[in-house]
Amino acid sequence: MSVLSVMILFFTTAFVYDSVQQSPDYLDEPLDWRNKSDSDRDGQDDRLHRHGHAKRSVDDFSDDERHIYALTLDPDSKFKLSWTPDFQRQQVKFHVDISHSAPQSWFALGFSDRGDWPGADLCIGWEDWKGSLVVQVRAKGSNYLNQNPHRIVAFEGKALQDAHVDVSGIIHVDEHHNDCRRASYSRRKDGLASLEFVRSFDTCHRLQEEKDYLIEDGTVHVVYASGPGPLYRINGVSPSDDDVGFQRTRLLKPATGQQHQKTNDPLHALLIANVQLNIPAQETTYYCRVVRLPQQFIRMKHHVVQFEAAIQEGRESLVHHMEVFHCEAPPDETIPEYRGPCTDPNRPESTRVCKRVLAAWAYGAGPFRYPPEAGLPIGGPAFNPYIMLEVHYNNPTIRGGIPSSFWSLPKTGITIFGSQLHTHLLGYRVVTQHFRAEDGMELAELDRDNHYSTHYQEIRLLANPVKVFPGDALLTTCWFDTTDKLNVSLGGFSISDEMCVNYVHYFPRINLEVCKSSVSWQALRNYFQFVNQWDKQPTSPSNGVSDNYHAIEWTRLRAETLRDYYSMAPISMQCNQSSGERFPGNWEGLASPGLPLPLPDTRNNVKPCESRDDTQDEYVPD
Repeated sequence: MSVLSVMILFFTTAFVYDSVQQSPDYLDEPLDWRNKSDSDRDGQDDRLHRHGHAKRSVDDFSDDERHIYALTLDPDSKFKLSWTPDFQRQQVKFHVDISHSAPQSWFALGFSDRGDWPGADLCIGWEDWKGSLVVQVRAKGSNYLNQNPHRIVAFEGKALQDAHVDVSGIIHVDEHHNDCRRASYSRRKDGLASLEFVRSFDTCHRLQEEKDYLIEDGTVHVVYASGPGPLYRINGVSPSDDDVGFQRTRLLKPATGQQHQKTNDPLHALLIANVQLNIPAQETTYYCRVVRLPQQFIRMKHHVVQFEAAIQEGRESLVHHMEVFHCEAPPDETIPEYRGPCTDPNRPESTRVCKRVLAAWAYGAGPFRYPPEAGLPIGGPAFNPYIMLEVHYNNPTIRGGIPSSFWSLPKTGITIFGSQLHTHLLGYRVVTQHFRAEDGMELAELDRDNHYSTHYQEIRLLANPVKVFPGDALLTTCWFDTTDKLNVSLGGFSISDEMCVNYVHYFPRINLEVCKSSVSWQALRNYFQFVNQWDKQPTSPSNGVSDNYHAIEWTRLRAETLRDYYSMAPISMQCNQSSGERFPGNWEGLASPGLPLPLPDTRNNVKPCESRDDTQDEYVPD
């Protein structure tokens, strides 16, 4: 099966972009897109899902000025969510447009930890058995009717109610409180219905049977459901599996990066593509494609202001992640335009210099837009014009023929403004901590996702960019769910192995490409010798690391002992320069920094519950 995978770089000659988009340059001759008409080119574009799952998993800025962000919830585009976070009042305003809404139908929007319907926290709009839409809005303790000629409204019952779902999937109205504030549910004569409400980040309700979802920064699993009427009451309704769905997004996006100052410099699109690639019959394939930039990049320096992925429709599950690298060589050096497996022994040696990351995408991520003060320089007379696209294809069913900071930062430090947390299939929580060099004091966390999903790995602009100085330490910790595994899970490049990574975006540019750590080889050899001698486990110096790990009969005590050993054992560092070469020096057997690991549930985004009056929409000053 052939696969078309594309990374799109949007660039301009300035740090900011203009709203005029020019025709893209396609860096792949076999499709001959450069010589096709606009209509032919549009036909090719129809074969792509930009951003991986354009209709399912990508949120963008809303066309409605009242709501900043928008997201299509379902594959058929019937349910469209838009929302506006209010960080001052610690609340979110939600609006859902429901197309082709049948008379007397109901709709629910809510949240759950992993997208499961059982346990979801909901706000529901519905009609009573008379076919009347009912709106209850609380204002100073009384109800009032929002008169709108396009709405059919009556006063019987509650139209929009706070509810939760039990373990059997049955809806229960929350009798003690209603957190769907300033709510309305309406339907126009043309069949378009809408649901709107305001929800606090933290409702502060702790009753176990009605425990509300905490909206925090990171991945949020938005749950939705719909069903037919008429209903006598919503309590006790249990929708079918076909009527329930969920979508992943980041609700608490920072306001930075939403708009760029306009200039007269137009925005261009550059597409770097793999076309008609046959995926081999193996689980993991890394495929590389070296291309030469168009002539305009050689003449003049540009800046990338946004990048995104485009993947052939129906092939999204095969593409795990992709990266664009610059070939760090003298500007006049020619690099072979190689196309093939990255590990192929016949790959030209001169392509090994293509190691400085320009852009990166992972499954489920949407477009990444740089903040107004930043842009990624590319091109110009002093820039080697060759770049490389590397794509990690994941083929788990083995279908054949598928057409810490130890280097020297500048004294003024660097500013991290973007973060992309990354694991493979088992990760469910990721945190990056920041420690100051002088005294080891822990500063505010750089990034945290308590509801992390490998299916939603977007690059996130930080609400507060982080300054990192020489000697500071960044510690990324991942939690993995291995309850379905019969033996240990190890780190590696395969999708069945695991990773724990944070790709950070920063300025100004320095000569650092990657820095990663692991337990030192000698420390591992000592551990395997210890468990063999004192715990009678069948480990052996002649076995490889993987074989020794799998030879151990794991118990909770042995796992906790290994965790404690990891926290104190010497580490091996691998820090590479932009050229791909390692930094000089001895990086083996370094002392562990001894930094404290993060708590599993830290709430950094919410105010104390005591500071809010639940009867009003605003917070009461402390």
